[in-house]
Amino acid sequence: MTFLEVTPGSSPLVLGLPHTGTDLPEDCAARLNQRGLEIADTDWHIHDLYAGLIENVSCVRTTVHRYVIDVNRDPSGQSLYPGQNTTSLCPTTDFDGNTIYYDGQEPDAAEVARRQALYHAPYHTALEAELARVRDLHGFAILYDCHSIRSHIPFLFDGTLPDFNIGTNLGTTCDSTIEKAVGDICADAQGFSATINGRFKGGWTTRHYGRPLDGWHAIQMELAQSTYMLEQPPWTYEPALAESLRGHLKTILQTLHNWKPQ
Repeated sequence: MTFLEVTPGSSPLVLGLPHTGTDLPEDCAARLNQRGLEIADTDWHIHDLYAGLIENVSCVRTTVHRYVIDVNRDPSGQSLYPGQNTTSLCPTTDFDGNTIYYDGQEPDAAEVARRQALYHAPYHTALEAELARVRDLHGFAILYDCHSIRSHIPFLFDGTLPDFNIGTNLGTTCDSTIEKAVGDICADAQGFSATINGRFKGGWTTRHYGRPLDGWHAIQMELAQSTYMLEQPPWTYEPALAESLRGHLKTILQTLHNWKPQ
Protein backbone atom coordinates (compact mmCIF):
# COMPACT_ATOMS: atom_id res chain seq x y z
CA MET A 1 0.00 0.00 0.00
CA THR A 2 1.98 2.98 -1.24
CA PHE A 3 -0.19 5.48 0.66
CA LEU A 4 0.88 3.99 3.99
CA GLU A 5 4.13 4.82 5.74
CA VAL A 6 4.87 2.49 8.64
CA THR A 7 8.06 2.89 10.67
CA PRO A 8 8.43 0.20 13.35
CA GLY A 9 10.22 1.14 16.55
CA SER A 10 11.22 -0.50 19.83
CA SER A 11 9.60 2.10 22.10
CA PRO A 12 6.22 1.48 23.75
CA LEU A 13 5.15 4.72 22.06
CA VAL A 14 3.36 4.74 18.68
CA LEU A 15 2.68 7.95 16.76
CA GLY A 16 -0.45 8.12 14.61
CA LEU A 17 -0.37 10.59 11.72
CA PRO A 18 -3.82 10.46 10.10
CA HIS A 19 -4.22 13.95 8.62
CA THR A 20 -0.83 15.08 7.31
CA GLY A 21 -1.32 13.61 3.83
CA THR A 22 -2.01 15.82 0.82
CA ASP A 23 -2.48 13.17 -1.88
CA LEU A 24 -5.71 13.25 -3.88
CA PRO A 25 -6.21 10.18 -6.12
CA GLU A 26 -7.32 11.25 -9.59
CA ASP A 27 -10.75 9.68 -9.31
CA CYS A 28 -11.43 11.68 -6.15
CA ALA A 29 -9.76 14.92 -7.23
CA ALA A 30 -11.93 15.09 -10.37
CA ARG A 31 -15.03 15.44 -8.18
CA LEU A 32 -13.69 18.27 -6.01
CA ASN A 33 -14.40 21.93 -6.72
CA GLN A 34 -11.77 24.63 -6.40
CA ARG A 35 -12.41 24.94 -2.68
CA GLY A 36 -11.85 21.23 -2.22
CA LEU A 37 -8.69 21.21 -4.29
CA GLU A 38 -7.19 23.81 -1.95
CA ILE A 39 -7.10 21.10 0.78
CA ALA A 40 -7.07 23.84 3.41
CA ASP A 41 -7.96 21.48 6.26
CA THR A 42 -4.68 19.59 6.22
CA ASP A 43 -2.78 19.01 9.47
CA TRP A 44 0.03 20.89 7.78
CA HIS A 45 3.66 19.92 8.49
CA ILE A 46 2.84 17.76 11.51
CA HIS A 47 5.18 14.98 10.35
CA ASP A 48 7.96 17.56 10.04
CA LEU A 49 7.13 19.14 13.40
CA TYR A 50 7.57 15.83 15.22
CA ALA A 51 10.47 14.54 13.11
CA GLY A 52 13.61 13.76 15.07
CA LEU A 53 12.18 14.56 18.49
CA ILE A 54 12.66 11.04 19.80
CA GLU A 55 14.25 7.85 18.55
CA ASN A 56 12.83 4.34 18.27
CA VAL A 57 9.15 5.29 18.21
CA SER A 58 6.79 3.61 15.78
CA CYS A 59 4.95 5.82 13.29
CA VAL A 60 1.94 5.05 11.12
CA ARG A 61 1.03 7.68 8.51
CA THR A 62 -1.28 7.90 5.52
CA THR A 63 -0.40 10.22 2.66
CA VAL A 64 -4.03 10.40 1.45
CA HIS A 65 -5.85 13.62 2.28
CA ARG A 66 -8.76 13.64 4.70
CA TYR A 67 -11.09 14.92 1.95
CA VAL A 68 -10.80 11.49 0.32
CA ILE A 69 -11.70 9.78 3.58
CA ASP A 70 -11.06 10.76 7.17
CA VAL A 71 -9.32 7.84 8.86
CA ASN A 72 -9.99 9.47 12.23
CA ARG A 73 -13.76 9.11 11.86
CA ASP A 74 -15.98 6.21 12.88
CA PRO A 75 -16.29 3.93 9.82
CA SER A 76 -19.99 3.54 10.64
CA GLY A 77 -20.47 7.25 9.97
CA GLN A 78 -21.59 8.04 13.53
CA SER A 79 -20.72 11.57 14.65
CA LEU A 80 -18.03 11.99 17.29
CA TYR A 81 -19.62 15.21 18.51
CA PRO A 82 -23.42 14.91 18.28
CA GLY A 83 -25.15 18.26 18.05
CA GLN A 84 -21.96 20.14 17.07
CA ASN A 85 -20.66 21.14 13.66
CA THR A 86 -18.07 18.67 12.42
CA THR A 87 -17.04 16.89 9.23
CA SER A 88 -18.00 13.38 8.18
CA LEU A 89 -16.24 10.16 7.22
CA CYS A 90 -16.02 11.39 3.63
CA PRO A 91 -16.32 15.14 4.15
CA THR A 92 -18.54 17.12 1.79
CA THR A 93 -17.75 20.48 3.40
CA ASP A 94 -14.59 22.07 4.73
CA PHE A 95 -14.04 23.36 8.28
CA ASP A 96 -15.72 26.62 7.34
CA GLY A 97 -18.89 24.89 6.16
CA ASN A 98 -18.17 25.42 2.45
CA THR A 99 -19.04 22.73 -0.09
CA ILE A 100 -15.93 21.00 -1.48
CA TYR A 101 -17.56 18.96 -4.29
CA TYR A 102 -19.13 19.89 -7.59
CA ASP A 103 -22.91 19.58 -7.49
CA GLY A 104 -23.93 15.96 -7.82
CA GLN A 105 -20.37 14.67 -7.37
CA GLU A 106 -20.53 14.04 -3.62
CA PRO A 107 -19.64 10.44 -2.71
CA ASP A 108 -22.70 8.22 -2.37
CA ALA A 109 -22.91 5.24 -0.01
CA ALA A 110 -21.19 2.91 -2.48
CA GLU A 111 -18.33 5.35 -3.02
CA VAL A 112 -17.90 5.87 0.71
CA ALA A 113 -17.74 2.10 1.18
CA ARG A 114 -15.16 1.82 -1.61
CA ARG A 115 -12.93 4.45 -0.04
CA GLN A 116 -13.37 2.91 3.39
CA ALA A 117 -12.14 -0.44 2.11
CA LEU A 118 -9.33 1.07 0.04
CA TYR A 119 -7.89 3.63 2.48
CA HIS A 120 -9.53 3.66 5.93
CA ALA A 121 -9.37 -0.06 6.71
CA PRO A 122 -5.71 -0.57 5.65
CA TYR A 123 -4.59 2.39 7.77
CA HIS A 124 -6.21 0.91 10.85
CA THR A 125 -5.01 -2.58 10.06
CA ALA A 126 -1.46 -1.21 10.04
CA LEU A 127 -1.97 0.88 13.17
CA GLU A 128 -3.56 -1.96 15.12
CA ALA A 129 -0.78 -4.34 14.08
CA GLU A 130 1.87 -1.89 15.27
CA LEU A 131 0.12 -1.37 18.60
CA ALA A 132 -0.21 -5.12 19.08
CA ARG A 133 3.47 -5.66 18.24
CA VAL A 134 4.54 -2.97 20.71
CA ARG A 135 2.29 -4.33 23.45
CA ASP A 136 3.79 -7.77 22.95
CA LEU A 137 7.23 -6.23 23.51
CA HIS A 138 6.42 -4.18 26.62
CA GLY A 139 3.14 -5.45 27.99
CA PHE A 140 1.48 -2.17 27.04
CA ALA A 141 1.41 0.37 24.22
CA ILE A 142 0.75 4.12 24.10
CA LEU A 143 -0.80 5.65 21.01
CA TYR A 144 -0.11 9.37 20.65
CA ASP A 145 -2.32 10.68 17.87
CA CYS A 146 -0.79 13.77 16.24
CA HIS A 147 -3.05 16.55 14.96
CA SER A 148 -3.22 20.27 14.31
CA ILE A 149 -5.88 22.75 13.25
CA ARG A 150 -6.28 26.47 12.63
CA SER A 151 -6.68 28.34 15.88
CA HIS A 152 -9.79 30.24 14.77
CA ILE A 153 -12.62 28.40 12.97
CA PRO A 154 -16.02 29.84 13.93
CA PHE A 155 -17.90 27.02 12.17
CA LEU A 156 -16.36 24.48 14.57
CA PHE A 157 -15.75 26.38 17.82
CA ASP A 158 -16.11 29.78 19.43
CA GLY A 159 -13.18 32.09 20.01
CA THR A 160 -9.54 31.07 19.72
CA LEU A 161 -8.41 27.53 20.33
CA PRO A 162 -5.82 26.88 23.07
CA ASP A 163 -2.35 25.93 21.86
CA PHE A 164 -2.36 22.41 23.33
CA ASN A 165 -5.63 20.48 23.12
CA ILE A 166 -5.36 17.11 24.87
CA GLY A 167 -8.04 14.52 24.24
CA THR A 168 -8.66 11.36 26.26
CA ASN A 169 -12.45 11.12 25.88
CA LEU A 170 -12.95 12.39 29.43
CA GLY A 171 -10.16 10.27 30.86
CA THR A 172 -11.33 6.92 29.49
CA THR A 173 -8.70 6.20 26.84
CA CYS A 174 -5.53 6.05 28.92
CA ASP A 175 -4.20 5.63 32.44
CA SER A 176 -4.87 8.75 34.49
CA THR A 177 -1.14 9.23 35.09
CA ILE A 178 -0.59 9.55 31.33
CA GLU A 179 -3.22 12.25 31.02
CA LYS A 180 -1.81 14.08 34.06
CA ALA A 181 1.78 13.89 32.88
CA VAL A 182 0.98 15.34 29.45
CA GLY A 183 -1.39 17.90 30.94
CA ASP A 184 1.21 19.09 33.45
CA ILE A 185 3.87 19.54 30.77
CA CYS A 186 1.50 21.62 28.66
CA ALA A 187 0.23 23.66 31.61
CA ASP A 188 3.81 24.49 32.59
CA ALA A 189 4.85 25.48 29.05
CA GLN A 190 5.53 29.20 29.35
CA GLY A 191 3.79 31.28 26.72
CA PHE A 192 1.39 28.51 25.71
CA SER A 193 -2.21 27.76 26.65
CA ALA A 194 -3.64 24.29 27.19
CA THR A 195 -6.84 22.38 27.87
CA ILE A 196 -7.83 18.77 28.47
CA ASN A 197 -10.99 17.39 26.85
CA GLY A 198 -12.20 20.79 25.71
CA ARG A 199 -13.59 21.15 22.19
CA PHE A 200 -11.52 18.13 21.13
CA LYS A 201 -11.87 15.02 23.27
CA GLY A 202 -10.08 12.62 20.96
CA GLY A 203 -11.20 11.33 17.59
CA TRP A 204 -12.35 7.86 16.66
CA THR A 205 -8.77 6.56 16.65
CA THR A 206 -8.15 7.58 20.26
CA ARG A 207 -11.53 6.32 21.40
CA HIS A 208 -11.28 3.05 19.49
CA TYR A 209 -7.77 2.06 20.60
CA GLY A 210 -7.88 3.54 24.08
CA ARG A 211 -8.39 0.38 26.14
CA PRO A 212 -6.35 0.87 29.32
CA LEU A 213 -7.52 -2.38 30.91
CA ASP A 214 -6.11 -4.24 27.89
CA GLY A 215 -2.79 -2.38 28.02
CA TRP A 216 -3.62 -0.08 25.11
CA HIS A 217 -3.45 3.60 26.07
CA ALA A 218 -4.35 6.40 23.66
CA ILE A 219 -4.12 10.18 23.83
CA GLN A 220 -4.73 12.80 21.15
CA MET A 221 -2.84 16.06 20.80
CA GLU A 222 -4.52 18.75 18.71
CA LEU A 223 -2.15 21.69 18.28
CA ALA A 224 -3.19 25.18 17.25
CA GLN A 225 -1.38 25.80 13.99
CA SER A 226 -0.54 29.33 15.08
CA THR A 227 2.16 27.79 17.29
CA TYR A 228 4.36 26.71 14.39
CA MET A 229 3.16 27.92 10.98
CA LEU A 230 1.35 30.50 8.90
CA GLU A 231 -2.38 29.82 9.23
CA GLN A 232 -3.26 30.85 5.69
CA PRO A 233 -1.99 30.02 2.20
CA PRO A 234 0.73 29.12 1.46
CA TRP A 235 0.62 27.46 4.90
CA THR A 236 4.32 27.99 5.48
CA TYR A 237 6.16 26.12 8.23
CA GLU A 238 8.06 28.61 10.41
CA PRO A 239 11.05 26.90 12.06
CA ALA A 240 11.86 29.79 14.40
CA LEU A 241 8.29 29.84 15.69
CA ALA A 242 8.20 26.05 15.99
CA GLU A 243 11.46 25.75 17.94
CA SER A 244 9.94 26.41 21.37
CA LEU A 245 6.96 24.17 20.66
CA ARG A 246 9.21 21.33 19.55
CA GLY A 247 11.02 21.50 22.88
CA HIS A 248 7.79 20.90 24.77
CA LEU A 249 6.69 18.17 22.37
CA LYS A 250 10.02 16.43 22.87
CA THR A 251 9.46 16.47 26.63
CA ILE A 252 6.00 14.98 26.14
CA LEU A 253 7.23 12.18 23.90
CA GLN A 254 10.17 11.36 26.16
CA THR A 255 7.86 11.25 29.17
CA LEU A 256 5.52 8.83 27.40
CA HIS A 257 8.46 6.75 26.20
CA ASN A 258 9.63 6.38 29.82
CA TRP A 259 6.17 5.78 31.30
CA LYS A 260 5.51 2.51 33.11
CA PRO A 261 2.25 1.16 34.56
CA GLN A 262 2.05 1.61 38.29
